[in-house]
Amino acid sequence: MENLITEKVNIWLNGNCDQATKDEIAQLMQTNEKELADAFYKDLEFGTGGLRGIMGVGTNRMNKYTVGFATQGFANYLKQQFPNKLLKVAIGFDSRNYSQYFAGITADVFSANGIFCYLFEELRPTPELSFAVRELQCDGGVMVTASHNPKEYNGYKAYWNDGAQLVPPHDINVMDAVTQISTFDDVKWERNSNLVQMLGEEMDKLYLKRVQTLSFANKAIENAAKFLKIVYTPLHGTGITMVPKALKMWGFENVCIVEDQSIPNGEFPTVVSPNPEEKAAMELALKKAKEIDADLILATDPDADRIAAGIKNLQGEYLLINGNQIVILLTHYLLSQLKDENKLHPSDFIIKTIVSTELIPEMAKHYEIDCYDVLTGFKNIAAIIRKYEGKRKYVGGGEESFGYLAGDFVRDKDAVSACCLFAEMTAQAIANESTLFIELLKIYQKYGFYKEDLVSITKKGKEGLEDIKQMMVNYRNNPPKEINGSKVIYIKDYLLHKMQDLRTGKTEKIDLPTSDVLQFFTEDGSKVSVRPSGTEPKIKYYFAVCQKLSDIHEVDELDKTLAARIEAIKNSII
Repeated sequence: MENLITEKVNIWLNGNCDQATKDEIAQLMQTNEKELADAFYKDLEFGTGGLRGIMGVGTNRMNKYTVGFATQGFANYLKQQFPNKLLKVAIGFDSRNYSQYFAGITADVFSANGIFCYLFEELRPTPELSFAVRELQCDGGVMVTASHNPKEYNGYKAYWNDGAQLVPPHDINVMDAVTQISTFDDVKWERNSNLVQMLGEEMDKLYLKRVQTLSFANKAIENAAKFLKIVYTPLHGTGITMVPKALKMWGFENVCIVEDQSIPNGEFPTVVSPNPEEKAAMELALKKAKEIDADLILATDPDADRIAAGIKNLQGEYLLINGNQIVILLTHYLLSQLKDENKLHPSDFIIKTIVSTELIPEMAKHYEIDCYDVLTGFKNIAAIIRKYEGKRKYVGGGEESFGYLAGDFVRDKDAVSACCLFAEMTAQAIANESTLFIELLKIYQKYGFYKEDLVSITKKGKEGLEDIKQMMVNYRNNPPKEINGSKVIYIKDYLLHKMQDLRTGKTEKIDLPTSDVLQFFTEDGSKVSVRPSGTEPKIKYYFAVCQKLSDIHEVDELDKTLAARIEAIKNSII
């Protein structure tokens, strides 16, 4: 093993941690040196989703000590930023194994440092934690979750006083503060019970009341809502605590919950991965929808910040729409409703991430409002909301990875409100003798048929991380001159903060935070984005093409044509 790894292992073996942890390390030393190296070769870092990793012993794993170190570092930084005041934080957790335990450790350390903690007494969605930070005027917050990752993972999302996840410089500064915690004895572990208050139904009521303010319901929608048949699955996660209640408040009475996935369970026994982006996770919901002839399928991931949806196509078959289509439908609904009510103003704005569909900026042009592009990660959307808070109205924003936020009382993805808006959109379509799929096709007719795809390549362990870094170096040093026979006309490099026009040789500065992302734009309008994941050991490729849709009945043929173009692009660049 490398000297650094050996040194870290010895610190744990000789440090003030529990005997069970030491025994597990000793066992790995004898039986699995590669696993031991992977567990200690680096420290978990804050990425686009905060602290996240496989559960187990080691500096590169989620366990009570890495959680404690992170919390002590966060506590130290909060004290530095807000001196001479009683600091407050809110702490939530999802259904994953050890989530409640890690939340308790977090409350122990914060309270031991003299910081008042509002700790949810039971599992709750991530958006409600974000809401609580704002509602209770906290200085920070923590949500224990690994979102949609497999069951082996857990995570720790750190929030600032606006209810958003940490952004630069706070994320880097907190990590610096964590690295200064050199021994187990640097962490204050003993809970001060006088500084811990449990949160329950009162916060639920406040949150749901605000969610209901997003509704545009009129009589026609209310009548359709009574008969709308919805299938909903929380995928064994926190959505079961809020989504059914919210839908009922919005007037949706026929909500059929997928029973086998309704009980929170960190083993996620009915799915390989609790990721609503994957069709396999939606099989039980699809089956139930066919049984009852549902009008809409809704799903949320374990911490209920991501939404998935299924609607019927022109042939009456269920179609699981992708994240970009979710963003398109929700944004169009919000803008069109506000416009109809004369509540949309030129100063209003929407937001998308750089890898999300380019249809959204076209929609913004039509409605004569601004659309801001931000780096991947919802914290970057929240940063723009904060920038214009009190000056301009944020309408909605989303990313292709199934995340959306309407309104600004939450500062993270909110699948609870998104589910309600999706149901209301469907009810409106029915009231207008249409369907949600037809409404989507009308949008494509107006702005162009945009088709996107994503390929994620997993590279596990230390060697995998090095492979991903080298792949990005190769793309940067030897960028493709053409993709699928079409010339690359300009390149955006978010690490070097520059956009280069290959036709003229001119460069422009990209005014966004540093991120290891490359984008290639071709002569035929194709767009390819490449980036390492901030939360998983993956390199991600995003593909986007567009073509005019003249007739909605030609959509299937055009879809095949564009799918073939994307496949050809994949073969030319991966």
